[in-house]
Amino acid sequence: MGKLLHEELAMRWEQLLMDEAFTGGALAWLPGRTARAGQLVYPSGGALDELYFQEVSVTSSGNPRILENPGHVQLRGPVRQVVTSTVQGETLLAVRSDYHCAMWKIDKQEPPAPLKVLQVEKGATGISLSPHLSGELAICSRSGAVCLWTPQDGLQMVYKDPETLAFCDPSPWRWADFTAHPRVLTVGDRTGVKMVDIQGPPGCGLLLFRAGAEAACQKGERVLLAQYLGQPGHTSTSLHLICTQFSIYLMDERLPLVPMLKWDHGLPSAPLLARLLPPASPGHPRPLLLGGQGGQLQLLHITGEGTSMPQLAGPPQSLPSITDSLSAFPLLEPKRQQQLQERLEAPVIGLAAVPLCASTPGLLLFQLSAAGDVFHQHLRLLQASSPREPPPAPGATAPSVDQVPTPSWTSQASARCSRWLEALMELPPTRPLWAAPTFSHRRFLGHMERQKSQETLAQKLRAAMAKGQLLRHGDLSTLPRAEPPPAPQCSQQDELTERLAEAWEGRAAAWWRKHRGQPSEPQTQSKRPKRRTQLSSTFSSFTSYWDTPDASSAPRSQDLSTSEARSQPPGIPPSQELTQELWAQGVKRERQRTLRDYMAKLPLQMDTPEPVAIPPSQASSLQTMSLMQQTPVLSGSQPPRKKPRMGF
Repeated sequence: MGKLLHEELAMRWEQLLMDEAFTGGALAWLPGRTARAGQLVYPSGGALDELYFQEVSVTSSGNPRILENPGHVQLRGPVRQVVTSTVQGETLLAVRSDYHCAMWKIDKQEPPAPLKVLQVEKGATGISLSPHLSGELAICSRSGAVCLWTPQDGLQMVYKDPETLAFCDPSPWRWADFTAHPRVLTVGDRTGVKMVDIQGPPGCGLLLFRAGAEAACQKGERVLLAQYLGQPGHTSTSLHLICTQFSIYLMDERLPLVPMLKWDHGLPSAPLLARLLPPASPGHPRPLLLGGQGGQLQLLHITGEGTSMPQLAGPPQSLPSITDSLSAFPLLEPKRQQQLQERLEAPVIGLAAVPLCASTPGLLLFQLSAAGDVFHQHLRLLQASSPREPPPAPGATAPSVDQVPTPSWTSQASARCSRWLEALMELPPTRPLWAAPTFSHRRFLGHMERQKSQETLAQKLRAAMAKGQLLRHGDLSTLPRAEPPPAPQCSQQDELTERLAEAWEGRAAAWWRKHRGQPSEPQTQSKRPKRRTQLSSTFSSFTSYWDTPDASSAPRSQDLSTSEARSQPPGIPPSQELTQELWAQGVKRERQRTLRDYMAKLPLQMDTPEPVAIPPSQASSLQTMSLMQQTPVLSGSQPPRKKPRMGF
């Protein structure tokens, strides 16, 4: 777990330094019916998973104007890259997500028509459209595979190499683009760029650029972007733009490993966006826009195409960034000022440029931030100074932005940007994911329960969803109520449960007498339990009598007299009989008759053994046994001998 956490933290730190997912940009401009109209294609939404098509027209002054509400397409993942190309009058749009790539056909009179959706299991890192053949698409994945899709042949893999090109370096990022030849592609990673002929044998190709091969390169320099500068419909070129974190290189595919031009751009952030525009007129330099992830922009003019060596027509020009307009906004409260600053400092993930007509020379720039805002600037070539204004948010008409150091606001620009600022400040705060519901105490009191409404179930659901309330079973009378579970049945063997139940009812004493075998009422007492109880008490008294020291030392003559007394007929009065029985002394009166009846049933044995010396501890038990054996039977016939009861 610790190793995986360390890898995750390292990856997150690299993403904070440079997020390579939006390499190439997620904003594109589609030409419209006229030269002053077109469409902006960009992602929107909280997850950037909605592709918007916004109709835009350019006024005579060079400012954009929103025509109508944008149409959108819901996708299954965040949009990372948007590419457009017009070949032979047919405009195509390609969109790259993390694991899906799609292509649309754009018609000026009809809505976009989807052509193909491809799934990339390993994750797509680059997508490009061919400037030579209409509908040809190149896709590269993190596994090092490059695939080519055409409407005629379908999807086919043309190159695969999981290792880096020049030297070993952990680089899951891959990039692919086209060249001046229709069947030759460029494949790049962090270490270099290679040209691959898809018609030749596998593995053949030439290394176009190698990171660190130049003497003037810096330590740790890596390739960030490789883009072919040829555009369909214009003069074919063999130049390729290669951007690193420190410099830009212009490479000619006819002379591999020999840079035609090198320039240290000096951008504080990684240059992941580049746009080459057509010249304003034949023979003029071609403007090249270079955008950093932090919002910095540079404008370069490249001359010398075809047979001549490419050069820069003057030094690069730094254009105003989005954060430069922060000082021109009105002073707000510290919290709102920080919110505005964070909104303007969001990373830039898209760049698009629209060249204006010859009557109004200039350039119209659009920038897409990670927060979902689309900003625009209007660059005009002027000899005199003019005010500079910051770009507004999408939905507002554009103030002009010129290259003058001192920023200022016009009344029209202040009104437009103030609307965007008010909409930004009125954004609701982030609501918690879950809040504890509040209940009314009337719901828990039966006599205060409100009457149920006669609304239907659908109406109740709509009302509760509109108010954000919590529904309970009591609110939905139409729902069947679940029956309560049956009460557990107590087992007959559960003595504790029975005792507690009787004690709860106030019958604990009766249960205790019943448990001990005693009757709860004297009149309902049965004879057998009463007789067994009396016998048990008699035996205990009889045993205690013979255990006394006086009884253990009694002479043998008393035993003989007792035997003679027991042979008398039963007609003797009870008083005389009790006086003749010496063993009856000390026994209670109510128990003497019971003891006498029991001893009369014992057999009489006349032969008694001679007394022997026995231990005192056994004297009482032996005397009791001899007394039982010498007791005569009153009846004439001797009954069969029975087993002793109650333990005897």
